Amino acid sequence: MATYLDAAAEFYREVAETPDVGLCCVQSGAFKMPGLTLPDRMVAMNYGCGTTVQPQELMDEPTVVYVGVGGGLEALQFAYFCRRPGAIIAIEPVAEMRSAALENLQEAARLNDWFDPSFVEIRAGDAFELPVADGVSGVFAQNCLFNIFEPDDLTRALREAYRVLRCGGRLLMSDPIATRPIPESLRRDDRLRAMCLSGALTYDEYVGHLTGVGFGQVEVRARRPYRLLDRATYGLDEDLLLESLDCAAFKVPMPADGPCIFTGKTAIYGGPDAAYDDGKGHRLQRGIPAGVCDKTAAALAACDENILITPATWHYQGDGCC
Repeated sequence: MATYLDAAAEFYREVAETPDVGLCCVQSGAFKMPGLTLPDRMVAMNYGCGTTVQPQELMDEPTVVYVGVGGGLEALQFAYFCRRPGAIIAIEPVAEMRSAALENLQEAARLNDWFDPSFVEIRAGDAFELPVADGVSGVFAQNCLFNIFEPDDLTRALREAYRVLRCGGRLLMSDPIATRPIPESLRRDDRLRAMCLSGALTYDEYVGHLTGVGFGQVEVRARRPYRLLDRATYGLDEDLLLESLDCAAFKVPMPADGPCIFTGKTAIYGGPDAAYDDGKGHRLQRGIPAGVCDKTAAALAACDENILITPATWHYQGDGCC
């Protein structure tokens, strides 16, 4: 019996052979980098909702495992920072997409004298049984793929990502999320799911899956509007907004009091002393905002009335005191 994954594979065979530039709304792709020229067909095949290419995570030129290669754009962007043979291991289950990505990367080599196609190795495989050894990767990335999966399959995929990451490694993800649960009638529509419109989880469900497989720290890099499922087109009682979430999940030990989730909140001490120290590793200089995770924000707010907690900005780049 055909499954939703079969329907998704067939859909991506179609768009590999005939690129659909309207398939995803890419609003944050770092397309313009010094010395990087992108093939037109590669840009047309960039089926993502945000970006997983986070330069601050690539300074040590890690080995990157990228699942769901699409037209190869983000694999090329990762190679821009990791210029060595085999630095990028791209996993793709659809043969037509693998062929299209290889062609696009060959064209990229003609357009960019710094790029050698050997920097990107494309392997046949899927997210549930990655053809990659344990702990070989400093970065694992996927863009607008995991939202297609049913919850149990998402857990399987995240466990595989966790397995191939080394300790301290980072999972970089970009996926649609839903501002409220998507009705079952839409969730059962396999084509809408393949189009990244009906499989999205809510923010809490999404983050819960990441921490549920063991990621001890999650940082929200961006959260923005993605698509509107309007009442008339999708048969809904009211419009439903989808958002694009870019995040980084770290393979670090789970804290005893639960995961650290950073959403861009800051703590600011405004009391009479020069600084405030909670005795747990958090020191706030008077008047100076310090980035804190949501858990620490709540604890500090309860500690001292002189501490102001600012709202989540849904943007965090690793600054702060915890």
